[in-house]
Amino acid sequence: MESNSSTRRVFHIVTGTLAVAIIGFVLVLPLGIILKEAFSKGVGAWWEALSDADTLSAIKLTLLTTAIVVPVNTVMGVVMAWAIAKFEFKGRTFLVSLIDLPFAVSPIVAGLVFILLLGPRNGWFGPWLDAHGVRLVFSTAGVIIATLFVTFPFVVRELIPLMREQGSAEEQAALSLGAKPWKMFWRVTLPNIRWGLLYGVILTLARSVGEFGAVSVVSGHIRGETNTLPLHVEILYNEYSFTAAFAAASALSLVAVVTIIAKSIVEKRK
Repeated sequence: MESNSSTRRVFHIVTGTLAVAIIGFVLVLPLGIILKEAFSKGVGAWWEALSDADTLSAIKLTLLTTAIVVPVNTVMGVVMAWAIAKFEFKGRTFLVSLIDLPFAVSPIVAGLVFILLLGPRNGWFGPWLDAHGVRLVFSTAGVIIATLFVTFPFVVRELIPLMREQGSAEEQAALSLGAKPWKMFWRVTLPNIRWGLLYGVILTLARSVGEFGAVSVVSGHIRGETNTLPLHVEILYNEYSFTAAFAAASALSLVAVVTIIAKSIVEKRK
């Protein structure tokens, strides 16, 4: 027994050390390199890079996209999770499969599909939209549409199993006691799903800020107009502006660190 206990203790120590080493190599080391390169020429150079007009434009577009995408996907996610988890209807399994589509399809492929559908020259609907003064790709609208697509599953996928587990007994009790549907949602449903909802929102926000593939295809890479911060980092790096590239990347890294901390807190609450 004592030998088995010692063996288990050694095993736990080895696996724990290995896990810490892997996390350090995969997460902490890259973050340290980014910060080292970002401040390699001093705080002044770092601030100058972040204050550049094109960088500020990329930051603004990233924040604008996130500010639109997160609320829209939050509302849509709650509505769809409610419908799938609380009601039986034909096509529900197919609908769940569609929700997983952004996970199954490469973001690059998703961007190409949007070009095929909405491209102003050869798209299926693009020429008609362009003739009426509406351009949905190679514009801010295209960036938002692509980000909406790739981030859609996070909230709904987090809420479906949670709502199924909770059932609908409490909602039905509230309705039977005279509560209106909207009041029932705010007083009963929302408090029960708040931590799962917040978890999905955090994941949606993080992906919105860091999305690259689909946005890269539909944005057109118009500098100062349709470049989000991840795209701007790539452009700066390809132009050998390494300090500026790592300075912009440090802003994205800050978002990643805050996301990880928030995610850990919400996971404990859940």
